[in-house]
Amino acid sequence: MAVVGDRLKAPHPPGTTPFSHVTVTHVTVTQGAPTVEYRTLGRSGCSVSTLALGTMTFGAESDEATAHAQLDRFVDAGGTFVDTADVYTAGASEEIVGRWLASRPATIRDRMVIATKGRFPMGEGPNDVGLSRRGLGRALDASLRRLRIETVDLYQVHAWDPLTPIEETLRFLDDAVRQGKIHYVGLSNFTGWQIQKTVDIADFRGLSRPVTLQPQYSLLSREIEWEITPACASEGLGLLPWSPLGGGWLTGKYRRDERPAGATRLGEDPGRGVEAYDRRAGIERTWAVVDEVRAVADERGISMAQVALAWLADRPSVTSVILGARTVEQLDDNLAAAGLRLSEEELTRLDQVSDPGAPDYPYGGPGREQRSRNAAGGR
Repeated sequence: MAVVGDRLKAPHPPGTTPFSHVTVTHVTVTQGAPTVEYRTLGRSGCSVSTLALGTMTFGAESDEATAHAQLDRFVDAGGTFVDTADVYTAGASEEIVGRWLASRPATIRDRMVIATKGRFPMGEGPNDVGLSRRGLGRALDASLRRLRIETVDLYQVHAWDPLTPIEETLRFLDDAVRQGKIHYVGLSNFTGWQIQKTVDIADFRGLSRPVTLQPQYSLLSREIEWEITPACASEGLGLLPWSPLGGGWLTGKYRRDERPAGATRLGEDPGRGVEAYDRRAGIERTWAVVDEVRAVADERGISMAQVALAWLADRPSVTSVILGARTVEQLDDNLAAAGLRLSEEELTRLDQVSDPGAPDYPYGGPGREQRSRNAAGGR
C-alpha cells in the first residue's frame, strides 16, 4: 500500500471502490445524461445512488413547487437516495417529500431509498428531544406519518445523546426494525469513540448494527479523517457526507475582500453555523483551497462545485454525497458531477492544499509512526 499525499492506494477487486467495502455499479440513464453510480449502504445489501438529494432547504429556501421539481429532476438523472430529517423546517421537509412520494407512480416510489433522522427538539417538552425510547418512538412515528410511508429505509440518530444510555437507543431501533418500521439504522455527527462504542454494543447484544454515518465532510472540513473515517472503515460503515460544498464556499461565491450579501446562505446569515463567514474567512487555508478548486475547475472547463463533489465521492468509505440545492439550476450543476473522475495529479493537488495539518501526536507523523509496523521486522 503506497501513499500519495494522504491518499491511500491499495489493490481492490473489480466492481468495488478502492477505499471501502461498497459495491459500485455504473448505469447510464438517458442520452446525454451523466453516468450514475450506485453503492451499497456500508456493508448492507441496499444500493443507493452515489449522489443523494438533501432536503434541508425544502419548505425554507425552496418552496414546495421547487422542491418537487428538484425531486423530479433528481429521479430523471438516475438518483434514488433522498435524505431528510424531522427537524428540517420543523417537519415541513418531510411533509413535502411525503406529498411528492404519494403523487408519483409506484414505479418511482419503489425505486426510492428514503432516509430521515430523529434526535433534535420537535417540541418544548423535556422528552421532545434526545434518543430515549420514548422520544424516538414518537419521533419515528411522526416522521412516518409526514412521509406517508410505512417503513423508512434508513433511520439515523441525528447526534449523540449524553443523557440516554446507548443500549436504550439501540434496543428501540432494533425493535423498530423487527416491527417493520425501519430497514436500516444509521448514525449522524458521532465522534470516533461514540461510533466504536455503538457498534460494539450492538454486536455484543445482537442488536441491529448501524450501516452508515452522516458527518460534515468536504475539502474544507477533513478532520474526520483522523479518527472517524478509520472507525467507519474498520467497522464497515458507509459515509454520507453533508455540506460537501462547505456551505457554498467551494462554489467560489464568496470573496476575500467582499462580505457576502444578497440571496446566498451567508448573505442572509453571515454567522450561520460552521460555515460562518468570519469563522472561515480569517483562515488562509480556506482561500488556498478555494483558489486550487477554481484552478482545477478552470483547467477542466467545469464548475467548482463539480470538482469538490468529485473529490469527495472518491474518498475512503464514502457511500453517497448529500447535495443541498436551493434551485433546480443548482441541482443540475451538482448532478453533472456524477461519474466525474479527477486525475491523480488533480487529486494530489487538492489533497495537499486542503490538508488540515494534523498535530504530531497522536494524528501526525510521529503518532502514525508509533502505530506502524514493518512485516519484515525492525524499524
